[in-house]
Amino acid sequence: MVLAKAAGNFTETAIDDEIVVMNLASGDFFSLTGTAREIWLRIDGTLDRAGLIAALARDHSVPAIEIAADVEDFVTQLQDAGLVTGA
Repeated sequence: MVLAKAAGNFTETAIDDEIVVMNLASGDFFSLTGTAREIWLRIDGTLDRAGLIAALARDHSVPAIEIAADVEDFVTQLQDAGLVTGA
């Protein structure tokens, strides 16, 4: 299943190289920089988890196996926060 941002559940603002995301239900803020920012920007309803990992691995010239667990953990955190849908 593709990953998509949970429209209506958050607001986001870009500040230089940071994206600040606020969960509208809880009021929690998330500061996304570096790889977290890149992952957030790639979650656009076109990639599933495997596709996201493959794209990041390709762009950073690293084996997918080396980044898979970290990407999975972060996507799970976004889902648990209600910011991302998909499995």
